Amino acid sequence: MPEVASFSYPFATLQQLAEDVLKHAREKGATAAEVDVSEGFGQSVGVRCDEVETIEFNRDKGIGITIYAGQRKGYASTSDFSAQALRETVEAALNIARFTAEDDCAGLADAALMAKDCPDLDLYHPWALTVEDAIATARLCEQAAYETSPLISNSEGASVSTQQAHFVSANSLGFMGGYPTSRHYISCSVIAGEQDAMQRDDWYTTSRCADQLNAPATVGRIAAERAVARLNGRKVKTGEFPVLFEAPLAAGLLGSLVHAASGGALYRKSSFLLDHLGKQVMPDFVNISEQPHILRGLGSASFDSDGVATKPRSVVANGILEGYFLSTYSARKLGMQTTANAGGSHNLIIQPGELDFAGLLARMGSGLLVTEFLGQGINYVTGDYSRGAAGYWVENGQIAYPVEEITIAGNLKAMLLGVLAVGNDVQVRGSKQTGSILIDRMTVAGE
Repeated sequence: MPEVASFSYPFATLQQLAEDVLKHAREKGATAAEVDVSEGFGQSVGVRCDEVETIEFNRDKGIGITIYAGQRKGYASTSDFSAQALRETVEAALNIARFTAEDDCAGLADAALMAKDCPDLDLYHPWALTVEDAIATARLCEQAAYETSPLISNSEGASVSTQQAHFVSANSLGFMGGYPTSRHYISCSVIAGEQDAMQRDDWYTTSRCADQLNAPATVGRIAAERAVARLNGRKVKTGEFPVLFEAPLAAGLLGSLVHAASGGALYRKSSFLLDHLGKQVMPDFVNISEQPHILRGLGSASFDSDGVATKPRSVVANGILEGYFLSTYSARKLGMQTTANAGGSHNLIIQPGELDFAGLLARMGSGLLVTEFLGQGINYVTGDYSRGAAGYWVENGQIAYPVEEITIAGNLKAMLLGVLAVGNDVQVRGSKQTGSILIDRMTVAGE
């Protein structure tokens, strides 16, 4: 069994560095301070057409220091952990604070909201993977893609990555917390067809724990099947049709909801969900919760970037928007209380419906299944939504043929209210978990 690489600095050293920074900030006259100390390392291997293309090792560390001089805020960072560098970084942050304008909303979170303890969320599972084993794993993944179909003509490569990190966050109110994390990844991207009739597609798997990754051969096979299925794509007639967002893309729809309901967009009045708290934003069968304490969760955290303790909560209940996503700062700007979302959402989960993927196709009848987006086209002020897309045309509940060179358009407010069904075909790949989502109608621009 190969040895697991270890951190250069013990966790206790990170804690001591944080204490040293806060002590120096206090001595220099800061009225409040917060510090983040982190270290991470990992390796990534890429193979293309059975040849090793990349071998990368990364190891980095850093300290970010925020200093408050009354209602003035300054920030500075360094990757040098020496005592002199820490003192100079504190002084740099304090100098910046002295020259910034006062902000009534600046400052640490209330002491009562700080995380008092950090439950073990089982987020650290190092993968004892040698470079040789990583290369063999990537080759196995790519070879499985080639063996899936003779129509696989080329490869954009398979990659295997393993990353580990640990961190400490602390502030002058006495809060200190931190823990180690890991994340591993296998991906494959291949090309099907020849010359002018080529299509590419990919697949990947990611997890905190290597044992929970899909098998490399499975990743390669799915990537190949998806690429082959896209051959001989057509355009469709322009019109309004039901649209089914495949699960990985449906997570982006959840991301749009988070963006529109986040404090920064709300206090800047740049959100189509302004003043929608307590109002219907989705159909009454839709329930979305935030679950920050899921063991091994990719979005799990016991506290947010402000040190505020996270807790499970309802975001959308029976279609009603029950919560925004607020940091300490954005909450103060809105006259509200933080929701412990400084740094983003934590395991946002939409309650799965009863239908599997085949059931969603049957429910849609005829319409568009979207499996890939091309480019960005979302206006969060108005909710206007327009993106290049590719996928499949569905007839009588069955996939009929691949579709390419189209644009889908709508308005996010109407799209969220127009959700007809949420599938149970959940793909867990990040902090937002959902099955495929069926929307009643969008404009599909083709021929």
